[in-house]
Amino acid sequence: MDILNEISVLESAKANPYVVALHEVYETNTEIILLLECAAGGEIFDQCVADDDETFTEKDVIRLAKQILSGVAFLHRNNVVHLDLKPQNVLLTSARPLGDIRIVDFGLSRRMDNLTEVREILGTPEYVAPEILNYEPISTATDMWSIGVLTYVMLTGESPFLGDDKQETFLNISQVNVDYSLDTFEGISSLAVDFIKSLLVKNPRKRATAEECLNHPWLNQLPHPHSHPHLHSRSASSLDEPETSQSESEPESPAPSPDLDLIGSFLACPGQSGLKAGRGAFSFSEPLFPTRPEIARNQQELMC
Repeated sequence: MDILNEISVLESAKANPYVVALHEVYETNTEIILLLECAAGGEIFDQCVADDDETFTEKDVIRLAKQILSGVAFLHRNNVVHLDLKPQNVLLTSARPLGDIRIVDFGLSRRMDNLTEVREILGTPEYVAPEILNYEPISTATDMWSIGVLTYVMLTGESPFLGDDKQETFLNISQVNVDYSLDTFEGISSLAVDFIKSLLVKNPRKRATAEECLNHPWLNQLPHPHSHPHLHSRSASSLDEPETSQSESEPESPAPSPDLDLIGSFLACPGQSGLKAGRGAFSFSEPLFPTRPEIARNQQELMC
């Protein structure tokens, strides 16, 4: 059962502050209930599509990206891949002031080993890596692609691969059609673009790892304190000065959250404007790419 796998992963990740804490598990005749840490700030998706004065600054994104990578690096060191990293599955302990992140929803997560290849078609359409669409082996690099998409969304408020329909979205992913234009990244540092480019690489072996990302120059420099990535009227921010504060160079240790909330294994994602995100399910009505026959045999539902 996926829920038992999720419980196992959450138990093994208790040592990391950026993975949502599992406090208790209850079982009735018909339900298994997880008592999880409350992340009162909601999804980071909400601020990705918020009004301009409420969106993340580049400095905010740097801090949150460090925390996401710290959590994902911990999972990868323990041979766990999340496989559904997206703005709806990264929560905040508080929205104002901006709190720390909590990675949630491990329903699609898998444990990896060096002996068995895992090939599955699963994830959320806009965030899945090319190897999933091509029914190639899944690895920790699959999560890193999703982090590249996630970072793009946090900085620009736009979804890089979203097409008019699922087929166009999958084609954009397969061909790595990404808009890196100055209009899209106006006021955003070139180091941020370089960071994203190190992740949105079709060949999984050439993608940056979580540990490599934590050492990227973008995450170890300070943007202008008032730079707003989504504001197109702003002037370009500068990241030329290196950090002098140790607290900025490493993810901040989150404050404990005293409140608890009872939430289910899967967090609801109601339909929203902006990135057209939401929780739903769909299946392929026709083959994605006419390549190998095993792809057609294994076209399963991609859970949103």
